[in-house]
Amino acid sequence: QVQLVESGGGLVQAGGSLRLSCGASVRTFSSYAMGWFRQAPGKEREFVAAISWSGVDTMYADSVKGRFTISRDNTKNTVSLQMNSLKPEDTAVYYCAADFSYFGSTSAKYAHWGQGTQVTVSS
Repeated sequence: QVQLVESGGGLVQAGGSLRLSCGASVRTFSSYAMGWFRQAPGKEREFVAAISWSGVDTMYADSVKGRFTISRDNTKNTVSLQMNSLKPEDTAVYYCAADFSYFGSTSAKYAHWGQGTQVTVSS
């Protein structure tokens, strides 16, 4: 069983930064590709960023390119999302996701999910 726990959310002013972290309780963290998704009130869950098993490959939604950076530490079983130049439209619950065989932007293909952490960006 894979358990994912997000942390680091909060309230920040527009233009500010936050760093989200996701800890995974798995035997071999490097066996899982990881992703971050978000869901704003009244909207569908959307892709934010993903990182491959080794961390060599990353991908981002166009809306966050150049502002967000995904990274992972396979020795600490963590994946992080550094969010800079935050905008009010980044306000959402952010979810960490993991999958053994899939690396990409399709949420339905990720098997494991965390509970989410709230990010609120005030204008």
